[in-house]
Amino acid sequence: MLSGVSLRTLFLYALPALMTSVAALPMALFVPAFYASELGLPLAAVGAAIAASRLLDVVTDPLIGSLSDRFSTRWGRRKPWILLGTPLFVVSVWQVFVPGENAGVGYLLFWSALLYLGFTMIDLPHKAWGAELSTDYDERTRVTGVREALATVGQVALLGFLVFLGSRGVDAGAAQLQGMAWLIVLGLPLLVAVALLCAPEGRPEQSAQPKLGLLAGLRIVAGNPAFGRMIGCVILFVSGIAIQGTLHRLILADVMGDASVFAWMIFIENVATLAAIPAWLWLSARIGKHRALIAAALWLAVLSVPLAFLRAGDTTALIVLIAIRGSSFASLLFLANSIAADVIDVGNLASGRQRSGLYFAAWGMTIKLSLALGVLLGTVLPASVGYEPAAAVTSPQVQGALMLIYGLLPAVMMAAGAAFLYRFPITRERHAEVRAALDARAGALADAERFI
Repeated sequence: MLSGVSLRTLFLYALPALMTSVAALPMALFVPAFYASELGLPLAAVGAAIAASRLLDVVTDPLIGSLSDRFSTRWGRRKPWILLGTPLFVVSVWQVFVPGENAGVGYLLFWSALLYLGFTMIDLPHKAWGAELSTDYDERTRVTGVREALATVGQVALLGFLVFLGSRGVDAGAAQLQGMAWLIVLGLPLLVAVALLCAPEGRPEQSAQPKLGLLAGLRIVAGNPAFGRMIGCVILFVSGIAIQGTLHRLILADVMGDASVFAWMIFIENVATLAAIPAWLWLSARIGKHRALIAAALWLAVLSVPLAFLRAGDTTALIVLIAIRGSSFASLLFLANSIAADVIDVGNLASGRQRSGLYFAAWGMTIKLSLALGVLLGTVLPASVGYEPAAAVTSPQVQGALMLIYGLLPAVMMAAGAAFLYRFPITRERHAEVRAALDARAGALADAERFI
């Protein structure tokens, strides 16, 4: 493991997040509204297609995680997967973001599934790589904080680009998605190349135990109770956020009556997220990661409740609330990822085997399925109360039900997710004990190898 990781190394490692985040944002904020409003597909069918496309992750995530744990190459364990996933990802992004006029639900399902497969091949090994750059409790927060900060910078730059297009009269969903597709197709391969060539991989933990197969490894992951609690909270956190993300543009169009401010609203939200990262890093160092994560979740929950009561003419209030509540977004992601890396150390110590890739496969699969669940709930629930984006007028009764789904349901989910972290067992002190035991084990194995 690298100790005292330099800011240069962190920056080079995190570069791909600038573009993978750019692709992740439109899949929730732009694609459902575009396929329903401009291509005329049923909203519930669009949400179901995107959710169903994630089912492939149940197979591919554990498989890729296990393979990246078990097979080493001269270029490392994680880097080859990122290299292989990049071309699949950029081709699929283009197909989803720039569909033909006759694209249907089946088309969206097929290319979304391939897009998510490419994303898995990049994102999962990238997170495992980051967890192996450092073993220190607080420095891991720094690693994930830099990665999520660059991801937010990418999203802010993307939204700034959309604001610029809007100022030039380009505000149609098709044109915006095509612009985003060009950014990803041209930018991601370059950033991946720089990261792979210039940033080192950390060395994996050594183990005297033989390598395990996929099923045996999954049993180890399932037997880690702290990891199970993290899975529970992230399902509720991510799906709650995704519900709101899916509905942002539709709420502005059919409740607020002003869809033209959509890019500005998301841009302001992401700037607030980026600006708040140092404050959340400071808080996590003061009170511990899991307590800071609880605070971030409850912050978002409390500020989501007023959204349920906004109506036409409240656009300014909506933007202000979205910006303030969104200041906790990055903290939710980097704190949860950092805690996951610590929990994985506990599992590796208990089992005697290094299974970071498989753990992050389960982690990544949970996040992606949670996003899919949020998109599904954010489309099927509005459809069930009579909302349809293609309708000329949305009645006050439907608007009221829609705003409850938009504001109150995510608030409840965030608060419930925070409950999973109450009296969380992996504190800074407990992690120090785990790291000392893992380092002692690695030292004993190194000594044994010298005498063989």
